[in-house]
Amino acid sequence: MEIESLGFEVLPDYDKCFGCGKSNPIGLKLRFKNEEGTARCEFIPGPEHQGWPGVVHGGILSTVLDEALGWAALFHGKKTVTGKLEIRFRKPAKIKEPLHIESKITRDRGRFLIAEASAKDCEGNVIAEAIGTMFVIP
Repeated sequence: MEIESLGFEVLPDYDKCFGCGKSNPIGLKLRFKNEEGTARCEFIPGPEHQGWPGVVHGGILSTVLDEALGWAALFHGKKTVTGKLEIRFRKPAKIKEPLHIESKITRDRGRFLIAEASAKDCEGNVIAEAIGTMFVIP
């Protein structure tokens, strides 16, 4: 599901989003799908995403999880900005190995949402998880 099909007005430069923008030459180009209220995507980090040799940089993982929280909110019918983001790294993510990302809204408080996201390896091991407070844009 593309953002255009959500019924929101799309800003002219939205396609430049670092997380999901198709036209951002250095962006991650993440593509989320709405699966029964859960935002899901696969991300295969490349060498340009590493910190220590062979290991994905924590800032990249944080960005991916933050993007997942935002898409969960969009699939919930609300545009948001991240107000608070808490990340827990459980084990190193390896370069060139697919990560399965998912996120869902756990609470809707009207003016803000609480969302949770995770990144798992192909064996289902949790690599990192996030909890975010997402402020609704009126």
